[in-house]
Amino acid sequence: MPFDILSIFLGPKQVRDLKSLIPLTRRINALEPQLVALSPSDFPRQTEALKRRYAGGENLDALLPEAFALVREAARRALGERIYDVQLMGGIVLHQGKIMEMKTGEGKTLSSVTAAYLNSLPGQGVHVVTVNDYLAGRDAEWMGRIYRLLGVSVGVVLSQ
Repeated sequence: MPFDILSIFLGPKQVRDLKSLIPLTRRINALEPQLVALSPSDFPRQTEALKRRYAGGENLDALLPEAFALVREAARRALGERIYDVQLMGGIVLHQGKIMEMKTGEGKTLSSVTAAYLNSLPGQGVHVVTVNDYLAGRDAEWMGRIYRLLGVSVGVVLSQ
């Protein structure tokens, strides 16, 4: 195995990749206290404001902290589940077009909501693909509660 001097100082690539997500995760976390005060009717208004900012020239990366923090609060209200930092990181990785790996029960479905919501802001639709009709229906209903609170519509396409 070739000697890699950079890995001595920077660590393995996976560790560096995860460490690079920490500042962004901290920015999302810093927004959490102000979002607790939102009323249910504020969530669709926040979505519309983010859409206007995107249409005005802000890119999705700039909107990511606010969008992810908004999804986190919506998930807490709609499902009684707070999205953990590692799940936020999974969503960031998905938004970046990379693959995330999580074990069964670690929250892949919840992680995907953050990235799907952010990428819905341009108004071109987002497709979340899963392995079978059961999961597609379950997730559309289950995660649909978050999307609907945010003012985003949800549909499901089944094999029949």
